[in-house]
Amino acid sequence: MEHTSSATAILPAWETPGVPNVERPPDAPSAIETVDLTRSFPTGVAVDRLTLSVARGEVLALLGPNGAGKTTTARLLNGVLRPDRGTASVLGLDPSTDGVALRRRTGVLTEVAGLDERLTALENLEFSARARGLPKADAHRRARELLDRFGMAARADVRVQGFSTGQRKRVALARALLHDPELLFLDEPTSGLDPTATRQVLELIESLAARGRTVVLCTHFLAEAGRLADRVAILHRGRLRAAGTTEQIAARLWQGLDLDLDLGRPADDDLLDAVRRVDGVKSAEAVPAGLRAVVSGRDDAPRVVAAVVAREVPVYASVPRAPTLEDVYFAVEAEFATDEPVDADDEVVR
Repeated sequence: MEHTSSATAILPAWETPGVPNVERPPDAPSAIETVDLTRSFPTGVAVDRLTLSVARGEVLALLGPNGAGKTTTARLLNGVLRPDRGTASVLGLDPSTDGVALRRRTGVLTEVAGLDERLTALENLEFSARARGLPKADAHRRARELLDRFGMAARADVRVQGFSTGQRKRVALARALLHDPELLFLDEPTSGLDPTATRQVLELIESLAARGRTVVLCTHFLAEAGRLADRVAILHRGRLRAAGTTEQIAARLWQGLDLDLDLGRPADDDLLDAVRRVDGVKSAEAVPAGLRAVVSGRDDAPRVVAAVVAREVPVYASVPRAPTLEDVYFAVEAEFATDEPVDADDEVVR
């Protein structure tokens, strides 16, 4: 892949001429709409003019290093914090004025479980369910169902004080689902979980999305984000740096597609010259197992293979390698790694 040199190649789509508006998916009502949403603290700007749209039923992975603004964004969208400026609409409500009504329709899982140490797992859930207006019998039934779903039925009547991190996370996730919310904010939902519990949580998130629930997923586990998310939004120092599908962001980052050919040995110079002359090939280099070419697209692969075979060189495998979410994330992060932090009193200009 050939990296584009201009930072505008990975600007949010609404700022990139000629790029389809991937921030506002057509044919789907929005669960979340923000315009220039901004929040500052004495230490600086935490969220800087965030403009983003999330469709109902969509899983959006909100990615970024620590301090990027992910948690502040979730708090703004859930009405826990008020913005300094800008607007937001979540499930048709204004979080800054309708926070209480909004939180009846959303579920939140924070990285720290925040359970009451004095209560049992069942009591924690029942208390939360009653606080959300569920009748006593329904609260008890729902709490039991969720504890069973997360493999915590045997410890339902045990005080959470001695629970492991993974056990606490399971109870906290059950609490977030008590009232069957329309929108979920999940912060590191699998951290501290064993492999079996992790798989169960990932499958649960997939099932929620299949039922039309909207999920905003904050995670450092890029493989999980790649599996679950319909789109990703990458924050850095409070600013939205890129958003869309992995493929859309990659198209703005790089020109071309990597094509690996397994030849059983490194390609020699004559073979590389022949490959470079193939229509659609941007570059070619030898690698220990053969060669790697950068081509315009998958349709160029058969011509490259034909050129190699024409020189009586066996091709054991031809593998087009599309950029992964990990490739995209680290490329975006590197692009903006030298950015200076925004001072709280500075006016940011597009």
